[in-house]
Amino acid sequence: MTHMTSDTMNLSYTIHHCRAKRRLKPDPVPEEILVELLDAANQGPTGSNKQNARWIVVRDPGQKKKLADLNRKAVDSYIGNPASASPEMQGIVRAVMWQRDNFHNIPVLLIPCLEFDRAPEDNWRSGAGAGGSIWPGVQNLLLTARSLGLGAALTTLGLSDRPSAKEVLGLPDLIEPFAIIPVGYPMGEFGPVTRKPLEAIVHYDRW
Repeated sequence: MTHMTSDTMNLSYTIHHCRAKRRLKPDPVPEEILVELLDAANQGPTGSNKQNARWIVVRDPGQKKKLADLNRKAVDSYIGNPASASPEMQGIVRAVMWQRDNFHNIPVLLIPCLEFDRAPEDNWRSGAGAGGSIWPGVQNLLLTARSLGLGAALTTLGLSDRPSAKEVLGLPDLIEPFAIIPVGYPMGEFGPVTRKPLEAIVHYDRW
């Protein structure tokens, strides 16, 4: 039997209760908390230890409004008719629409990026060499946010118009954004995540 320390149990609880929280209060996130989140993200591994992850912290109202406009266009295109969503998706659709309508009021938007040595290939986002250097840091940030009582939800819809998003953020050619992570204090309580059982998703030695 594996010995469970209090730290292990705390980590396990955080992992199992790290729901995406889209409804966030407009209350500001203290600077020292933001630094703690970014420091946790910075501990994530990167390919060849390049440490090429970069982060944009967006708090300026004008900047948030520009990103909110891009996000709204993408959400509207993605959702289409909300009434046509399946019953099990209705809750998620309502939360995404709330976030769409309140994106500009969320206190901070964190943009995980990677710095490339040369222009990425057309399919760069699907390559493990790219995503594998940013997603571990993102997960560190999400878990740390949850442990500190902050809500967060990773979204990529606001980057659907990539040239416009890069222009808003002033990103150089070799800096590519991967997601937008709205962060703030959540409305409502945290709860456990709902996932398929392991026997439905795990295969041993081969499919």
